[in-house]
Amino acid sequence: MTAAIAGIGATEFSKDSGRSELRLAVEAIRAALDDAGLRPADVSGLVTFTMDNSSEIAVARELGIDELTFLTRIGYGGGAACAVVQQAVLAVDAGLADVVVCYRALNERSGRRFGQAYASPDPDTGWHAPMGLATPAAQVAMVARRYLHDSGATADDFGRVSVAARRHAATNPHAWFHGRPITLDDHRASRWISEPLRLLDCCQESDGAVAVVVTSLERARDLARPPAVVAASAQGSGPGQYVMTSYYRPDMGALPEMGVVARQLWQRSGYRPDDIRTAVLYDHFTPYVLLQLEELGFCGRGEARHLIADGGIEMGGRLPVNPHGGQLGEAYIHGMNGIAEAVRQVRGTAVNQVPGDGPVLVTAGTGVPTSGLVLTPSL
Repeated sequence: MTAAIAGIGATEFSKDSGRSELRLAVEAIRAALDDAGLRPADVSGLVTFTMDNSSEIAVARELGIDELTFLTRIGYGGGAACAVVQQAVLAVDAGLADVVVCYRALNERSGRRFGQAYASPDPDTGWHAPMGLATPAAQVAMVARRYLHDSGATADDFGRVSVAARRHAATNPHAWFHGRPITLDDHRASRWISEPLRLLDCCQESDGAVAVVVTSLERARDLARPPAVVAASAQGSGPGQYVMTSYYRPDMGALPEMGVVARQLWQRSGYRPDDIRTAVLYDHFTPYVLLQLEELGFCGRGEARHLIADGGIEMGGRLPVNPHGGQLGEAYIHGMNGIAEAVRQVRGTAVNQVPGDGPVLVTAGTGVPTSGLVLTPSL
């Protein structure tokens, strides 16, 4: 692939933005274009999530974009995060658009709260909702319980993920939990949401927007910021795939959809897990960080608890994970803020910069069809 992320932009992250999701989207896109040194007139493509309430044509009108030659959306909630960038890369490589902006805007705290139970029109709901599995936390708790049984991990291992995220967020001025680290005892004392998940195992509900600008590497090299080259992108769905309720697989305590993505990323990029400098993993719930580490090949099945022991995923550890604080500590913008952090790590401008110039891995939401990216500096 010969495309790169040339600009990133975001609004503030809050619990009550006080403005429409369309306005948030436009603010983030303008910031991303300014970051790249581009104008709205340069944009010829827009990509977002199927769950985004800001239509491409409304965004184009508000920005003053006259014509679009490429516009599309990706489904399955947070699983779309890296796939929107993949779509932009494909469009640029195919010559369908010169500059493509990927965006996600949501008032997920002051508007529709994803963590609450709601009636879904999906006919698969009948397999789990009558049993009380009507929220994402309850649905993930089933997989988490099985994982604990299979792996020998404990709830404290989940807690260490939360502690690491909050420690990173504490030094990130843009994070909601800036200046507010936690301890493992804080995690143990937080209230149950759905056993074995406690409050501090669950990501935030946030208002905000993030946008990234994708263009050809050749063009990106002439723009305002150092490009983050998309060395590989991938999308994947696993066997027996459901949306958050894939309970009918032979191995329930796993995320095979991320395995599908991982194999593609390593094959297409030529990198291996040991090459990765830092990983930005989709941390909507702490157990799925452990499962992703295993599916991605950073450790063997059931061994993630050993990797994270003694600060293994914190700054200075074997594999720093989510140096910005992730969705547990910075904000939950459906994984798009993780992509922006990966770009900062490639540029060398992150608040919690991981040393070196190696590749950065990003993943999207799991428990659903998902996606991933490997970003590198320009050669």
